[in-house]
Amino acid sequence: MIQVSDLSAPNYTASHELIHVLMTLRGFPQVFFPLTTGDTKLDEQLQMLGTELFDIVSHFVVVSEQRKHGLVDDEIESMYLKGIYKTIKPEPKDGDDQQTLRSLTLLDAMVFFGDKVAEHEDKFSQDFPISYEAAKKLYAVITAKPTNSPFALRRNVVKLFKAFDEQLKAWGLPQLHNTEFTTVSNVLSERQLGLSVRQVFEIFHSELKIANTDKRAYVGFNKNDDQNSFVIEELNGDVDSAEFFKETYDKTVKELLEELKMPYIIRE
Repeated sequence: MIQVSDLSAPNYTASHELIHVLMTLRGFPQVFFPLTTGDTKLDEQLQMLGTELFDIVSHFVVVSEQRKHGLVDDEIESMYLKGIYKTIKPEPKDGDDQQTLRSLTLLDAMVFFGDKVAEHEDKFSQDFPISYEAAKKLYAVITAKPTNSPFALRRNVVKLFKAFDEQLKAWGLPQLHNTEFTTVSNVLSERQLGLSVRQVFEIFHSELKIANTDKRAYVGFNKNDDQNSFVIEELNGDVDSAEFFKETYDKTVKELLEELKMPYIIRE
């Protein structure tokens, strides 16, 4: 979320983007947006925020790698801090509608600074009392267990989706429902891949539609975390739905995911 100018810190910026790409190539989960609410602007907002939440958790890996290679130093940290204050302004006494942006910006900053965030805590608490308190709660959720593997990243992304919705609800704001709207690629063991679909997933008819079509979607939710894990297009009228679902549930997880061309990661 915080941008450090390409011209002022090219090594930091290039390495940051490169590590994001390498994470995908090395088998970390991805997010997909195959569904639509029917409202293009709302879809764009949901996609932007879903991606932002995913990226915040990914930054545990990205920033750790950058620090290992000396690509984050005092100068970069200073630039990052300035970037925070260019992105968000201190909270006005009467409140405003920027709490979502502030809380996400500060949460990302906590991931970036790690233990060093203590150096800025007094100022953050003074300038952003409501949003920083929310960011701290969210940070506690995604640091309860480390983000040190593809499975752990997926777990913490889903936890953040849910925790952020709870925070929005507490503020009286509409929830994002990323657990339904956003598809997160699965991280499964060899054993799980060999199980029947009904043992690992539950498939529900969604009110959302497949993007760029008029067809409603069936969404497959992982039973372990209730996260959208794949999407199936609504059946044509001449297909027996009961028979289709029986056949689908009888398939192995591997068969279905490969049939749907849905990427998955094998958990080590």
